[in-house]
Parts: sequence; structure tokens; C-alpha cells
Amino acid sequence: MHQLEISDLITAVDPHSGHRLPVRRAEVIRQLRESGDEHAARIVAGLPTDQDGVLDPYAVDRLLVSVHTELQRLNEELRTGERLVHLLGPLFTAIRSATGQPGPYRLVDVGCGLGYLVRWLATTNALGSDVELVGVDLDATLVGEADRLAREEGLDCRFVHGNAFGLPEAATVYVSTGVLHHFRGPALDEFFQAQAASAAHAFCHFDIAATRLAPLGAWIFHRARMRNPLGRHDGVVSARRAHSDETLLRAAEVPGIRALLYEPRGAVNPFCTTLRPVIGVRPHLEAPLRRVLGRDARRMVGPEHLAEATR
Repeated sequence: MHQLEISDLITAVDPHSGHRLPVRRAEVIRQLRESGDEHAARIVAGLPTDQDGVLDPYAVDRLLVSVHTELQRLNEELRTGERLVHLLGPLFTAIRSATGQPGPYRLVDVGCGLGYLVRWLATTNALGSDVELVGVDLDATLVGEADRLAREEGLDCRFVHGNAFGLPEAATVYVSTGVLHHFRGPALDEFFQAQAASAAHAFCHFDIAATRLAPLGAWIFHRARMRNPLGRHDGVVSARRAHSDETLLRAAEVPGIRALLYEPRGAVNPFCTTLRPVIGVRPHLEAPLRRVLGRDARRMVGPEHLAEATR
């Protein structure tokens, strides 16, 4: 049975209206105990509720902002921004050359949380002034805090509460960090299908590499760097829930998209690999992207490569 992340259970949002829904603490505890996670159940049992047993939304919000603030520090240590730009830079260069169209182009960060990636890109201008930076999340509190931080830092970017695939403006490239493992089964397929059905040219989603050492590494790193019990718990569970290379490429290989994996599991050192991306491009963009990447293009493989490796 798959373990569950506490943060996925203590908030609920109506998918159509975006309005927050009440969450009963007893129901969350029941789900965690049924998954065999008594430790997580004890963490949730300590969260405050109202007289009807509904989790206090303000306490939950404060908790999640605190956890995401610690996650931001982890992203800084892991140099997540630099890792993304290593691929996003060439990707936007390929799009510019292939389309021949002037900007602005639009990068949309799906499940942006506190907006670390978008704010880092705005601070560094790493993708160029013709790329508009937008962060989107279903959690209104996290989006509000991301917007506050961006205004405080005087950054040219924006944040939206809602569905990233329902924005009125078309995205050029969708990105995410640490989001894919939250989608299971058909939901993962639907995630990629929504992007294929959009006007986007490409996507680049970074998530935990499903190596044998990932859960142990996550436990050590989160114990050393995170103070909040919920953050420590969910960080380790995230590593256990990470999708295999085969699962990601199978889900991302949808009509109109060429699915590619950068640094597949069998080609990297499991002691050093923490995050790796699955990339999707419109077929006419693959050759320009490989040209821009140069020698690094050898690290990018499609489903046929993994099929040969498993024979």
C-alpha cells in the first residue's frame, strides 16, 4: 500500500470553483492509519480543530507556509534553479529558432507553492527578458505568500490562484518541481494529456529520481535540514512515491508530444542524483533542442532507449 503525504490530506479545494473545503481531522487520521502510517496519524492528531472536528484552516495555512519555507531552503542548497535553467535555457533557444516568432514567451510553473523557481528566475533573468514568468497553485495561501514575497523583492513575475491549465493566456512552456509524484494512475496520464491538448510548445517537469537510495537520502537530508515533523515525514514519503523512468515516459508519451527523459536512472550515479526531469516537446522541436544542447543531448533519451536497455 502506498504511503500518503500529510500535506495532500489536510487541505481540500473544489476543483471547479477553487474554494476551500472543510477537512475533518478524524478522516485524515483514518486514511493514514489505513495506509499503515501511525507516525503520520500522530502528527495530524496534534493539529487544532474547531468544535466539529474540522481542521483549523488558519493553523493549517501557517503550517504549510512554514514547511514550504523550509523546502525553499532545500531548493537553494540543491541549486534547483540552476538545474532547471540548464535545460530551460536551451529549450527556449530552440523554441525561438524553430518558431521564428518574437516574444513574449510564457513559462508557467505548475504547483508553484511559494514561487521559489519563478522568483529565482525573475531575480537572475536567466531565461531572458522576453520570457514572462507565471506561478500557479491551487492553494490560495501559498500563492498569496508567493505574491507578497515577489512584491517585497521587487520582482517582475506574477502568481495566480487556480488551475494552471485553465489560464486565459497560453503557456509556451509548463514546468514543475516536486509535483509529479503527487499524481497517481490515471491522474498522471491526465496531467500530461492536458498539456498536449494546450497550445504549449513544451514541458519540463523535475521530480525525485526513483533510485534505490532515494528514500534513505531523503531521510538523512530532511532530518538534517528540516525542523517540522510534517515536512520531514512528507519529504521521505515523496521519495518513496517517486515514479520510475518507465512510468513517466509512458505517461508523457501522448499524441503530439515527443517524450524524453534527461539523465535516466541507469546512466547516473545514484549517490548524486536527486532530481531529474521528464521533458515533452512538439516533435519538430526535438532536433533544434538537441543541437542547442550539444554534447549534453546524449543524456536525453526517449522511450525506445529504455525499452532497449531492459531487453
